[in-house]
Amino acid sequence: MSNRVALVTGANKGIGFAIVRALCKKFDGDVILTARNVDLGKKAVSQLEQEGLTPKFHQLDLLDRASIERTKSFLQSEYGGLDVLVNNAGVAYKVAATEPFAEQAEVSVRVNFRGTLDVCEVLFPLLRDHARVVHVSSMGSKMAIDRCSDDVKRRVKSASEQSTTDSIEKLLDEFVQAAKSGKHQELGWANTAYGMSKIGVTVSAIIQQGQFNKDSRKDLVVNACCPGYVATDMSSFKGHKTIDEGADTPVYLALLPPASDSPKGEFVSDRQIKTFWATLDICKESAEWLESCVCSVAPSLHYKPLIDRDFVKTGENPRLRA
Repeated sequence: MSNRVALVTGANKGIGFAIVRALCKKFDGDVILTARNVDLGKKAVSQLEQEGLTPKFHQLDLLDRASIERTKSFLQSEYGGLDVLVNNAGVAYKVAATEPFAEQAEVSVRVNFRGTLDVCEVLFPLLRDHARVVHVSSMGSKMAIDRCSDDVKRRVKSASEQSTTDSIEKLLDEFVQAAKSGKHQELGWANTAYGMSKIGVTVSAIIQQGQFNKDSRKDLVVNACCPGYVATDMSSFKGHKTIDEGADTPVYLALLPPASDSPKGEFVSDRQIKTFWATLDICKESAEWLESCVCSVAPSLHYKPLIDRDFVKTGENPRLRA
């Protein structure tokens, strides 16, 4: 019951898989690999076991509240708490996707932002003293905020200074509604479903750290990060980083030692704090890929949010970290 435990969402492949691999080598406790698909999750665990590692598997679908609650019950009964949470699961659309932008906006925000918040809401009460939380965001969030109008930037900045996520939730709901009306650009929002959803993820870390600073539990830390331009199916394997290199910053943040002064509530890339509101400076290759994200990145993937809360692959090479 006293064993330390780390949990990674969306970990059956890509960066999440590499994060689990690294934590198995460096974390002094059990590492839980989670995935929506049980077969794929167990296959990933088997692959790591062949490397001499010992991750454990638990099913977790961030769009299924009951699934998150079952995960909480499992952690409570087996470990009595949680020491590391890495929110890695997410979705992105390819530029050539045929789904309407309104649908891309709704799905991206629901999965990447609200799904992550739901996991936090359910699992945060389990966090123990010195717990570390990492939100895998994207430099796409920075590019998106740069493309918003001054008024939207001001409102997002104001939301980041609030004591709860209510304001950023309302803003992203507003973005989705604007996308449905076809007026999101006219109203000052960036033309990127992925980037806007990741703004919510990045800003959430800022807000949640403020909450942690007032928490009775000691030394709780949350950060958002960009793993970089990684060769995964999400980037059509064009990234210059391997998945293990992409896992470096998330794992660094997950293993911040006790009483670390910094980073806390920050946006981090390549282990360096990036000022979210400052001018973006990234390499040419990353900029090219992120530019495609900002112009409406999307996988060949269709989502039925009001039918069965499941993802249905309708084309080749879907981009889903879950």
